[in-house]
Amino acid sequence: MEKNELIIYDSMGNKLFAGDNVVVTKDLKVKGTKSKLKRGTKLKNIKLNKGIFSIQCFVDSIGKIELKTESVKKIN
Repeated sequence: MEKNELIIYDSMGNKLFAGDNVVVTKDLKVKGTKSKLKRGTKLKNIKLNKGIFSIQCFVDSIGKIELKTESVKKIN
């Protein structure tokens, strides 16, 4: 591990890496739309944001979104 490498954790304390799959742990309102992300929604192939504890992913019905890691849990 490099000295400057950012380590990001999910809501359960598991390390997240780019390309991981996660599941939403609570219902979330999506800013700018009338849609909601329901608890249990699976998100595939996430991207990590450097410097802040958030991830980016693509949701079919909404598009590209950014979520805080405190609202997701890593799945296998």
